[in-house]
Amino acid sequence: MQVTTTVAVSQPSGLTGTDAMIEVEGVGKAFGPVQALVGVSLHVQAGRVLGLLGPNGAGKTTLVRILTTLLRPDSGHARVAGFDIVRDAVALRSAIGLAGQYAAVDEILTGRENLELVGQLYHCLDPHHCLDPRSRVDLWQRWRPSPTSSRSA
Repeated sequence: MQVTTTVAVSQPSGLTGTDAMIEVEGVGKAFGPVQALVGVSLHVQAGRVLGLLGPNGAGKTTLVRILTTLLRPDSGHARVAGFDIVRDAVALRSAIGLAGQYAAVDEILTGRENLELVGQLYHCLDPHHCLDPRSRVDLWQRWRPSPTSSRSA
């Protein structure tokens, strides 16, 4: 199965058209004895489209997860849209969007599990802390579990 992932990045005010949108230098990641990434380096100029191709297990998803702050690299460093992926992770998450190749909801998960998954992608462990403080509507309180909330989407 081929995995296609799209990463959308809004250009921050400090990034000019000549700067790299994605800068990766010597990034490595291991899972136990398995070296998923070893010394990955790449530069993508603003306005370019990047496709990651390779066989299963080549490290494509691992690299995307690192660049979107879902995983921390074991070595090396990277910047996306002018933000350091480790030091500026919170600011970077506000500037990017990530969408997989399939629908926005996982058909295997229930409605509640899909909401929890999106919360995890935004590193939201407590939904009350993830709402816009200017918002008067607490979506988690308004969501009323129903018999369908425990069924697969």
